[in-house]
Amino acid sequence: MISQKTRYAFRALFYLARSKGPVSLASIAANEKISRKFLELVMVELKRHRLVVSSRGKKGGYELARPANEISYAGVRVMDGPLAMVPCASVTAHRQCRACYDPDFCAIRSVLMEVRQGTAEILERHTLSDFLGILPKITV
Repeated sequence: MISQKTRYAFRALFYLARSKGPVSLASIAANEKISRKFLELVMVELKRHRLVVSSRGKKGGYELARPANEISYAGVRVMDGPLAMVPCASVTAHRQCRACYDPDFCAIRSVLMEVRQGTAEILERHTLSDFLGILPKITV
């Protein structure tokens, strides 16, 4: 399951994708009904992973780092880490499972590697722009 932090990251990114120009943290928090303090942590993480950029000043705020059709769902997984259900099936955090006696002959590992690969392909295939048409318009 994805964390609440990742859910808020998606909501903030979708909000920014529907916005014209920089949006204040307060505006995102109020409109998406997210705790401002928690949203600050989410936005710092999104900025660190270059999914959003921020600018200071009266007309400053957050905006997407690139167009919505270039930000895949897979990019947002940086919030929760690896996709694999077990460490031995992970691409980015691979390690042998504690109870594993031989990963080359593990019947579970091969199936879970396939699940991980399928999940990654689906997340890469979809971008923020795929579902913008079903989201409500933003009125400022």
